Amino acid sequence: MPQDTIGFARHDHSRCVRSALAAADAACAQRSVQLTPIRRRVLEILLENHAAMGAYDVLARLDAEGLGSKPPVAYRALTFLMEQGFVHRIERLNAFIACAHPGAAHDPAFMICRGCGNVAEAQADTAMDKTAAESGFRVEQTVIEAEGLCPACQVVPA
Repeated sequence: MPQDTIGFARHDHSRCVRSALAAADAACAQRSVQLTPIRRRVLEILLENHAAMGAYDVLARLDAEGLGSKPPVAYRALTFLMEQGFVHRIERLNAFIACAHPGAAHDPAFMICRGCGNVAEAQADTAMDKTAAESGFRVEQTVIEAEGLCPACQVVPA
């Protein structure tokens, strides 16, 4: 069983991809929205690894596969996937990444490795929600992005 990195932990990546696509199919069927072939392919492209990709990188892949060469093709698919909770936008990188918890309502926190470019997704800390509630502020969305080095990139060669 092949092992790849999810964020910074080892896992069966082919199972990860199958699970995410199955969750997307099920959610779209439940919501009566269409996961068109282009939308599905964009999600598959983002699921290929756990690194963020720019919209034009996604578009280049679509173009190479004969699926579209105009920016609206990629942006419409990415917008749909974000609206459905299958993809997140990493503001710091102006890029997109497949959601590690598709279908679950959550506020993501991203750890971005500046060495290898892998991104790990975790649940955002609720300390902000508590502080906001105490001050009467209602948090509608939280996204945390931290940049640093993953365990593999911290290794100093001997």
